Amino acid sequence: MSTFIKVCPVSELPPGSMKGIEHDGKRILVVNLDGTVYAWDGTCTHEEYDLSMGFLTGDSITCALHLSRFNMLTGEAVNPPAEKPLGKHQVKIANGDILVEVA
Repeated sequence: MSTFIKVCPVSELPPGSMKGIEHDGKRILVVNLDGTVYAWDGTCTHEEYDLSMGFLTGDSITCALHLSRFNMLTGEAVNPPAEKPLGKHQVKIANGDILVEVA
């Protein structure tokens, strides 16, 4: 059974922005791309660096440590040194809040 946690009100994550959260020691990156909210594992698959410290440009995020880049629509690693994709978390919008699946 899935568990969802509240991240923030939708109004606090405008299009083109991101927010990193941590739940039970696991980082999750929440991104608003043109009004659609996505949630991915928030740790780079190359060196486990916090992706919320990276750079969101268009539909991709670049890890600040070694410049690996991930597509925020698919989670795929599109620029080395990372090769593995990010894990995806289900997102729900309820009562004006962003909720993210954590288990």
